[in-house]
Amino acid sequence: MVELLDRFRAAALDAGATSDPDTTRAGEKVIVRWREPHRHYHTLAHLTAVLDVVDQHADLAARADVVRLAAWFHDAVYDPRAAGDANERDSAALAESMLTGLGVPTPTVAEVRRLVLLTAGHAVAADDRDGALLCDADLAVLAAPPASYERYAAAIRREYAHVPEPAFRAGRAAVLTNLLALPALFRSLPLASRWEEPARDNVRRELATLTQEPENAG
Repeated sequence: MVELLDRFRAAALDAGATSDPDTTRAGEKVIVRWREPHRHYHTLAHLTAVLDVVDQHADLAARADVVRLAAWFHDAVYDPRAAGDANERDSAALAESMLTGLGVPTPTVAEVRRLVLLTAGHAVAADDRDGALLCDADLAVLAAPPASYERYAAAIRREYAHVPEPAFRAGRAAVLTNLLALPALFRSLPLASRWEEPARDNVRRELATLTQEPENAG
């Protein structure tokens, strides 16, 4: 946990935060959010995986420090019962409030906010290097080996345990259909070349399962 907190501090200070003690306290508050008990996929493990991709491919970004901060906040607010893009909007608002309080320059805060909002639909402009890296890191799980992907899908189902099975199937199928409709799931060329086809195979397989008629229990 100390190492993870150090990563938040480093990203915030690199982006212009002016108070190290305040930055530490802010990082602790963000980590508490990622550890909420209702999370099964959107956990510290997911956050760490996203940060690792950003760190490994920081050369693809225009401002890696800003992408790292956006990664920290992109699911900082996560309520499975929220409608539409409310989680992303609330996460962006949290980022704006906390980073402004830390003294991060206003243009940088605005860019973090923009990047967080991109993760609602993962639609990224062709020339948006930072948006591409963040969204690619966020969707990296889609390209995981099939067994890992199935664990991810099962964790998502647990987060939506309150949703009846027919409604969950319909909603999840809509999400996956929208992903497949994107021109590309991954935009950063080094990542797209390795991840695009495995990810589409995984998504298609899950979608086929969701749209199958459930077995008649009677």
